[in-house]
Amino acid sequence: MTQRTPGPRLEEITRANIDAALSVRVRPDQEHSVSPVDRSLAEAYVHPDVAWPRLIVDGDRPVGFLMAFFDIDWHLDGSLFRSGLWRLNIAAGEQGRGYGRFAVQSVAAEIRRRGGSACHVTWHPGPTGPEGFYLGLGFRRTGETSGDQTVGVLELSGPA
Repeated sequence: MTQRTPGPRLEEITRANIDAALSVRVRPDQEHSVSPVDRSLAEAYVHPDVAWPRLIVDGDRPVGFLMAFFDIDWHLDGSLFRSGLWRLNIAAGEQGRGYGRFAVQSVAAEIRRRGGSACHVTWHPGPTGPEGFYLGLGFRRTGETSGDQTVGVLELSGPA
């Protein structure tokens, strides 16, 4: 019998956990700010070269979903490549327990492992958006927008 480390962990999305991943739902007031897991998985399917979808599990409970991107062609012209957090969905009943922080730290560690030095994220501005969460983790606004979203960056230093 395998002993699991207590606390959250990331799992690759597989046939065994696809239903658990699809069951992750944010609070209704957050649905306008983040795409549902099924859309993220569809995007990961058509962008397998840059997408990194993962289920966040604590014990046997699916508590969230994240999708990172690595070396995406930011302007679609080969002039700038970035890595970061593409999606973050923490289940409605699991918010406020540190799973979002764990997700961001996990993506940052993977970016560093791959040789990157910055983690980018975008968010919808507004009172119910995640801006305070990202700024509280050390992201800073870059002054850019991506569509109608604010772009933030977390500078990474040191080994993962």
